[in-house]
Amino acid sequence: MATATVTHTAALTRLGYALSDATRTGVLLALRDGPAYPSDLAESLGVSRQVMSNQLACLRGCGLVDVVPEGRRSSYRLADEHLAPALGELLQVVLSVDPECCTGESCRCA
Repeated sequence: MATATVTHTAALTRLGYALSDATRTGVLLALRDGPAYPSDLAESLGVSRQVMSNQLACLRGCGLVDVVPEGRRSSYRLADEHLAPALGELLQVVLSVDPECCTGESCRCA
């Protein structure tokens, strides 16, 4: 296997791992709109601050989010400007393949 293929495989595997958890996916989708504080993300996604802290650490480890120190607080943002539109495109692909995937109580995406 060529080196580029191995590298690309590892990169997509990291993204797939990040998207395999609903909370991490929710964080990535929320950060498309701009930086956010962990407490705000936790509240909007309905998880504890500890759970959010663990998920943000995972996303940092995957290289998908960056922490931005702001005095005594820190916010998080997507690590690369290409990630927001890529997530939007990926979502459109999923919805075009299975338009009923995420409608109401029949959601099979979670």
